[in-house]
Amino acid sequence: MKYNKVPIKFTEQIELLKQRGLRFSNESSALRYLSNISYYRLRAYTYPFQDNSHSHQPFIVDVTFEEIIELYVFDRKLRLLIFDAIEKIEIALRTQVIYHFALNHGSHWQLKPELFRDAMRFANHLDSLQKEIDRSNETFIEHYKNKYTNPAEPPCWMSLEVSSMGLLSKIFQNLKKGPEKIAVTTHFGLRDVSVIENWILCFSTLRNICAHHGRIWNRRLIKIKLPTHTSQNFLKNKTVYTNKLYATLSCIEYVLKLISPGSTFSIRLKSLMKTCPLAQTKEMGFPDDWLKEELWKESD
Repeated sequence: MKYNKVPIKFTEQIELLKQRGLRFSNESSALRYLSNISYYRLRAYTYPFQDNSHSHQPFIVDVTFEEIIELYVFDRKLRLLIFDAIEKIEIALRTQVIYHFALNHGSHWQLKPELFRDAMRFANHLDSLQKEIDRSNETFIEHYKNKYTNPAEPPCWMSLEVSSMGLLSKIFQNLKKGPEKIAVTTHFGLRDVSVIENWILCFSTLRNICAHHGRIWNRRLIKIKLPTHTSQNFLKNKTVYTNKLYATLSCIEYVLKLISPGSTFSIRLKSLMKTCPLAQTKEMGFPDDWLKEELWKESD
């Protein structure tokens, strides 16, 4: 099938949405919004309220353009809150991985294939890491290249500092289970190495969505593992949807309590959730009684 949709003016976009059943309180204001937030980006926020099996995509929920904007703004605030939280976790993760493996295996342990489970993945990850090093404009990378020739690659505390969280996640997952990996897992209040591997992947994926301004409020995510054994209070209710946002937010909060005791993530999230428009809390997987969980109560 050939794509034959043509671009339309902002005023025509408003008319199209009105024809589909979206109500407007102030069309002049809506025009300003559409001039700065693309129609296609807002489509991700109108989608749940439309019959998308119909070619005309009519609205099946009584909703206004202004409420859609409120949802968009809510999602943006939530995205910024999550991005800030994952940044703290990412820095702690880099520190722990680099520290424990460097103490036991030296400054360039990331180049040693015997530490990894899969040789092919190791080679691919090393190639990706080299590309990220080459792209880096960090002063410490330039200093190493100018001063040292053997090894040609910078030490782990430089190399892994400029790697993406996604690549770090892959490298960590491919490392053989040993005392170093167990030490990292323990630092984050967990016993099962497979849980921390999964969490790092989930956090990395969510971080990338946030970094690219993607919609998160009702997105279906990679299923996050809910641990059986933890060193601190975790969720008592483990029947939550593990592919919805609430489960991942709970894991983020759990880690933050350990690595950043003064974190205000919980307080800010609770405040933001009070403003959630269009009764979309359940779309994010929040149970009705989520505030009764010790995990969330302790930050007050």
